[in-house]
Order: sequence, then structure tokens, then C-alpha cells
Amino acid sequence: MKQKSEDTAFFGQPKGLSTLFFTEMWERFSYYGMRAILLFYIYYAVDKGGLGMDEVTAASIMSIYGSLVYLSSTVGGWLSDRIWGSRKTVFIGGVLIMFGHIVLSLPLGTAALYCSIALIVAGTGLLKPNVSDMVGGLYSPEDRRRDAGFSMFVFGINLGSAIAPWLVPWAADGFGFHAFGNTTNFHAGFSLAAFGMLLGLIQYYYGGRKHLSKDSNKPNDPISKEELQSIIKKIVVALVILAIVLVAMQLLGKLNINNIISLITILAIAIPIYYFAIMLKSDKVTKTERSRVLAYIPLFIAGAIFWGIEESGSVVLALFAEQRTILHIGSWHFAAANFQTLNPVFIMILTPLFVWLWEHWKGQPTAPKKFAIGLVFAGLSYAWMALPGMLYGTSGRVSPLWLVGSWFIVEIAEMLISPIGLSVTTKLAPKAFQSQMMSMWFLADATGQAVNSQIVKYYSANTEVQYFLIVGIVSVVFGLIMLVLSKRIHALMAGIN
Repeated sequence: MKQKSEDTAFFGQPKGLSTLFFTEMWERFSYYGMRAILLFYIYYAVDKGGLGMDEVTAASIMSIYGSLVYLSSTVGGWLSDRIWGSRKTVFIGGVLIMFGHIVLSLPLGTAALYCSIALIVAGTGLLKPNVSDMVGGLYSPEDRRRDAGFSMFVFGINLGSAIAPWLVPWAADGFGFHAFGNTTNFHAGFSLAAFGMLLGLIQYYYGGRKHLSKDSNKPNDPISKEELQSIIKKIVVALVILAIVLVAMQLLGKLNINNIISLITILAIAIPIYYFAIMLKSDKVTKTERSRVLAYIPLFIAGAIFWGIEESGSVVLALFAEQRTILHIGSWHFAAANFQTLNPVFIMILTPLFVWLWEHWKGQPTAPKKFAIGLVFAGLSYAWMALPGMLYGTSGRVSPLWLVGSWFIVEIAEMLISPIGLSVTTKLAPKAFQSQMMSMWFLADATGQAVNSQIVKYYSANTEVQYFLIVGIVSVVFGLIMLVLSKRIHALMAGIN
């Protein structure tokens, strides 16, 4: 059997990378294909193929959906490490995701929407963090191909994310033949998303048996019966508390989707606060590590603000694309959902440029300064979106280039924050909290989207200019404050760059 360093079957990389590359590509295809049309499905009138909810509720659901996906990722890593092993955890996650899309493809109304969200949230939480971990497991510590392998893997993620916003809306529109008349058949689009996940599962199952390590079938740190019993008791207590809260809300006449979204928002903000408190108070954390955790707090807040803006592409910017954008250039017509492709496309374009920049820029800024500059760019992407309303009013439609420009600006911000955030999270993590600290980066995204679920309620054509300006200014101001404090934050990092 070949050693890891000898396996060059996939463009010079281990053959197992091909299995994980296509698994994640199809998973992202299904997820971003579904998200490209889901907002419209929720608020389109019933006679146009939708559920007929109001736009405010639809936008809040989309934001809290994204928050739940990243909250669930913290559970997926634990189940892999302690109970199932990464390969089984990823497969179970993929199956749940596929069934989530299948449920959504059936014309079963609002109940199917919520059931689908539950399945896809649980499935993505199991799959997403563990696929990345398995990529790392393909290489020995001294294998110099590791960075290139991860770059190829990330390309697969963005490839799936880029083609989905074209193919899934195309399916929903009758595969180019307008087969459904004036009604959009969203269920056909969701069916294509389900089929994409099925393809990913098939090649993962057979490719995994041939090319992935047998060690991935086993948990890294198997849980004992005593620990498992303790965990089960805690889960039961948490479920009982949740049930009491929900019953109390029902008795008070407050059990509705908006209040449930508010409850999840509180949890998404409270959980990282709890994590920070535990790490700062722990006897297992040294004085130097505690300083680094303190340094991470402003980086976490910056990450949450950034992700709140970046993830709005499938919410606020999707509404702008549908209602305020000219959906053709000359004779070429396109759908509002197609704009979702801009995020991964710009990532693929900009990543090589920034990789080259970080490799050759000797006096490059510290991590806090990169975050600060990234926040300024994120804020400017929203300030940019205020301009068409200021120049032409908010009653007509404007050039699609406004959206293209906004996405380009925010992806510059992502290059300054997202990969740097992943890297600095691993460096600042206390030894006793390595995996928990990694989950904090996912929680930053969850917190940002949870806050979005509340503030998006204030977005409309009438408040468009104010909304973009206020959120943009908040990001820019926080970025400037971070820039001023960057030396102090860097000092707290205690030797970490």
C-alpha cells in the first residue's frame, strides 16, 4: 500500500482528496442552490409558487437559518471526535441534507419548510467541519503538499457554490422552457439540489471505502459510558428547559416564528459569551493564554460584524436584486438568484492574488490591522449600495453593476478577514481548548447572522438608503476603532502574529 507521501493520483495530491473535493463541491452545490431561491419561495405569493409569507419574516428566517447552520457545526465536531468518527459523521450528515432537500421539493407547505431547515441544519453541522478535518488527515505533518491540497479543496467548495445559483434557478424556471407558465416551480429547483447531494453521497461512499483512511471510521477520543450518561442527562435537562420555555410562550400567546427567531438570536449571542467566560476563568489556561483569549474577543466581534454583512448576499442583497435591479444587459436576461454566484466567483479570482500578496509582502499588517481594514471594506460595500437610492431614488430599477461592485468590495474584506481569522484562531487557542476555540470562528458567523435576523426587519425600499448607510457606518467605525487599538490588541496576542 502506498504511503501518504507517495499517493499522487489526483493532480499530484492523494486520491482521497478527489473524494472529499467532490463531496464538498456537491454539498455546497445543494446548499447554495437551495439558498439562491429559498427567500423568493418563502415570500412569493401562493399563486406564483411560493408560501406567501411577508418579506420581513422571510428575510428573518433566511438569516436565522444561516445562524443555525454554523451553531450546529460545533456539535458535529464533537460527535465525530467522541462517538462516530469523521467518515461516518460526514455520511450521516450528507444523508440528512439530502432528505432535507427532498422534503423541500415536495409541495407540503410551511411544515415542509421547517422540517427541511431542521434536517439541513443538523446535516450541515455534521458534514461541514469534519470534511475539512479529513482533508488534513490525508497528509503527514511534514508533507509539503498540504497547503496546495487545501487550496484545491477550497476551489471545489467555490466551484459548487458558483454553478448552483445558475442551475437551480434554471430548473425552477422550467429548465429554460418556461414549462410552468408564469408560476415558478421552486420544487423542481429543490429537487435538483437534492440530486446534487445524492451524487455527492454516492461518490463519497464508494470513494471513501477505497481512498480514505480506515482510522476515519473511529472516533479520535472515544467517549466512556460514564461520560455518555452525563452528557445524556445534560441534554435531557436542556430539552426540558426548552420545552418549558416553549410551553410558557404558548400559554402567553407568544409562540410564533418571530419570537422563536428572537429566542435563537439570544442563544447565538449567549453561547460565545459563555465560551469566553469558561476559557478566561479556567485553571487550565495559563496567564499568557488568557491574554491571547482577551485579544481574540475584539477579533470575534469584528468577525461577527463582517459575517453579518457578507452573509446578507442571500437576504438583503437578494431582495435588492429582485425588486430594485434591472435583470438584463441588452438582450441577455437573468434571474435575481443568479447574483449569488458573485461571492464564490470573486473568491476564486481574488484568492491567488492575496496568497501572492501575503507571501511577498514582508512588512504586511498584523492580524488586528487586517481585520480592521477588512471591516472598513465591508462597511464600504454597504455604503456603496446606498448610492443608487441617493442618486436615483428608491422607486425604480438600477444597473446590476451596483450589486457586482458591492460583492467585489465585500470579497476584498473577506480576503482580509476569513482566512486570517481561521489562522489566528488556531494560534490564539489555549492548549486545553483547541477544538472549542476553533468552533468560536463558526460561532462568529452564527452570531453575525443571528443579529441580521433582527435588523433585517428594518429593511425596505423606503428605508433602503438609511439601512445600508447605518450598517455600513457601524462596520467602518468599528474598523477604525480596531485600527487605533491594533497595537494594544497585538500586544495581548503575546508573540502571535
